[in-house]
Amino acid sequence: MIDFITKRIKSVKYAFKGAYLLVTTEASVKVQAFIAIVMTIAGFAFDISRIEWIIQIFTIALIMSIEGLNTAVEKIADFIHPEHHQKIGFIKDIAAGAVFITAIAAIIIGCFIYLPKFF
Repeated sequence: MIDFITKRIKSVKYAFKGAYLLVTTEASVKVQAFIAIVMTIAGFAFDISRIEWIIQIFTIALIMSIEGLNTAVEKIADFIHPEHHQKIGFIKDIAAGAVFITAIAAIIIGCFIYLPKFF
């Protein structure tokens, strides 16, 4: 039991380290974090509902997570093949596309939450 708990604590420690590295070293994640802060302030300013908060928090977490996976794919691809390669470029483009799709969905969700507050 102690071994199980020790391993879980180490796993959480590595996860915190990964999240810290992601937010402090990756420019695109810094931009996403800034947008997340702005949207959180907007949530308080517009007094969004509980369900809107849940959707907004989930959307922010989803974007940051997909951005992290995209970064991991890029780092692995660059490690495996540092020079430009067509197949590596294809893989990296697909990972970036996943972030793009999520970002578009987030913009649409943001419009559903905030546009009615203006009109």
